[in-house]
Amino acid sequence: MFESIRRARLQREGLSCGRTRRKHQEGDFVDEMRTHPAGTVAAYVLFFIGVVVLMRLGTQVEDGLPALTWLHALYAGALGFAFVAHERVALRGEIRDNGILLLVLGTILMHLALMVFTLDLSAGQSWGKALKAVILPHAFGPLVLSVILGSRIGLFGAIYATLFGVLVCVSVSAPTYLATSSLIGFTAVLLTRRVRRRNRLFMAGLYVGVVAMVFSLFLHEAAGVIMEEKIGRMVGLPLTIGIVTGMAVGGLLPVFESVFGVTTDVSWLELADLNHPLMRRLSIEAPGTYHHSLVVANLSEAAAEGIGATASMCRVCSYFHDIGKLSKPEYFIENMDPSANPHDDLTPRMSALVIIAHVKDGVDLAIKNNLNSRIIDVIEQHHGTSLAYYFYRQALDHKAELERLVKLGKAKEDDVQQVSEETFRYPGPKPQFKESAIISLADAVESASRTLEKPNASRIESMIDEIVQARMVDGQLDECDLTIAELAKIKASFAKTLLSMMHGRIKYQKAVESPPAAAVVLRDDAKPRLAGDDEASSGGPAKIVEASFAGPLPESAARKPRTRKSPPASAA
Repeated sequence: MFESIRRARLQREGLSCGRTRRKHQEGDFVDEMRTHPAGTVAAYVLFFIGVVVLMRLGTQVEDGLPALTWLHALYAGALGFAFVAHERVALRGEIRDNGILLLVLGTILMHLALMVFTLDLSAGQSWGKALKAVILPHAFGPLVLSVILGSRIGLFGAIYATLFGVLVCVSVSAPTYLATSSLIGFTAVLLTRRVRRRNRLFMAGLYVGVVAMVFSLFLHEAAGVIMEEKIGRMVGLPLTIGIVTGMAVGGLLPVFESVFGVTTDVSWLELADLNHPLMRRLSIEAPGTYHHSLVVANLSEAAAEGIGATASMCRVCSYFHDIGKLSKPEYFIENMDPSANPHDDLTPRMSALVIIAHVKDGVDLAIKNNLNSRIIDVIEQHHGTSLAYYFYRQALDHKAELERLVKLGKAKEDDVQQVSEETFRYPGPKPQFKESAIISLADAVESASRTLEKPNASRIESMIDEIVQARMVDGQLDECDLTIAELAKIKASFAKTLLSMMHGRIKYQKAVESPPAAAVVLRDDAKPRLAGDDEASSGGPAKIVEASFAGPLPESAARKPRTRKSPPASAA
């Protein structure tokens, strides 16, 4: 309310247009609850209430099942304590906020609910208990968590979906359920360690179905009931359930990503399409920035691979990190006309404001085009709170010149303006995660590499060391979780990639052209001469050069006997 009153007052005074800039994150309460301990406690309480409800429903899928007692609640409490302790001790780095925690808990609850639903559907069928244990969708929860959050959390989900499932699915023998759920759940995680295409989920579901089918045959044989079940059920149902589970996970992935604000490698690769309208505009209106973004993408992707960060995310975010330059592309050096520098007509302070504004302009464009939230984070953070040093230095020089003129009586003291470093700094925030920090460093390294003369390995490495050291001294890497060892790997990756892109080429000698002649009569013994024949015939090592015919040899040279056999010049 107070912000709107202040904005209205500024508008009346002519100091504001009345419009507000788009914001990346709306709602302070939601942002606060993402990390607040109260949100964590509430998530756990809702999860355990859901487990108790499913335990009660699991006792009602068939007649004659034992009712829920305090003993079962005690079992659930013990498992719940192990669940919380495991998550807080071993997975604190992966489960960073309450949003991801809700995704983990919600997926396990949905997994258990599918178990109860499947058992309820099979209650009216004349199927044995061994078959009921095998046809349950044991792969659902582990598949979802492994694809979205990685193998470690996928295994975590498989373990506790199995343990809680024993309490929920009381109509199935506990040892049978433990063995089946563990086998299928861990197989699902093993098959989805690096999913980069949606068809991999279908294949994972197919392989899970094959494993369940084989286990079903062995289970029925070991239980001595293989003759009591039809072979079609024992083989077909587990295979079908596995395939359907893989297809269902593939279809639900966009829903999970949208609701919980996460992005999988599959979606990052879909976003890496250079035909996006913003990228097409960038290639036409700001081709220098477009090429710069492609090089930054190569640098950051290789560095992310080296330290185990999300490489596909680095590539996509690098593509869009400078889209704010579309508002005034001609003010940036990579798009600038060398014969007309627009900054010549601006003061250093105004030039700095134009350059710094590309961050906020980029956020506006990204929100308008519904880009991924991580891309918007990188746009905000890729310069951090660093200093636009070139214009800051210009402003200091301009101030010193005015002070000199004041001493000479050629200017007034009122003309001398104070130069504040804060005016020339980007608004930030500083990089908050590894991928953002990698892109920030790659952006600075790529820009600086274009100023190198005769680049070689030592010069490139020195330049990278200076940039990274300057960023560390300025505190730009203080809020991300990069380690010194990871920074060393990033610098080595940058040096390797830049050296391969900026390597020298063989300098070819220009072809020697013969002077024009009015008429040339070719002798029978004359051979065409190539540029460089003089050097080759002097007894030194032969040189391979670009060649062209230069006419017949002179008569004296043609009569000169050869000291050794050599191929004719035309064969070179």
